[in-house]
Amino acid sequence: MNKKIAVAAVAAGLTVSVAGGGAAIASSQSDEGDATVSGAGADKATAAALKATNGGTANSVERDSENGATWEVEVTRNDGSTVDVRLDEHYDLVVIEGDSEE
Repeated sequence: MNKKIAVAAVAAGLTVSVAGGGAAIASSQSDEGDATVSGAGADKATAAALKATNGGTANSVERDSENGATWEVEVTRNDGSTVDVRLDEHYDLVVIEGDSEE
C-alpha cells in the first residue's frame, strides 16, 4: 500500500486490510469507540445473526473476543428489543445477550 494512501486512511479514521486475492475489510470507530467492520465476513456474520434472532435489523458488526466469539452483531429484534449476537469464526452462534446502556 502506498504510504500516502495509508496515512490518509489512518487520518480519516478508516483502516483497510488487504488479504490474498484482494479481499478487504474496512473498519471505523463508532461513537462508542468500538470498531465496526464491513466486507464479506461482516455480511456473513449479519446473515447468521439475523437467522439466530429470527429476523430484525442489524445495526452494527464488530470483531469480538468476548465469550470465545469472533463476531458481534447488534440486532434490533422485531419486538423492538436490542441484543448482541456473538458468533464464532465459523459464524456459529456463541450467545445472544441483551444490549442495554443501563
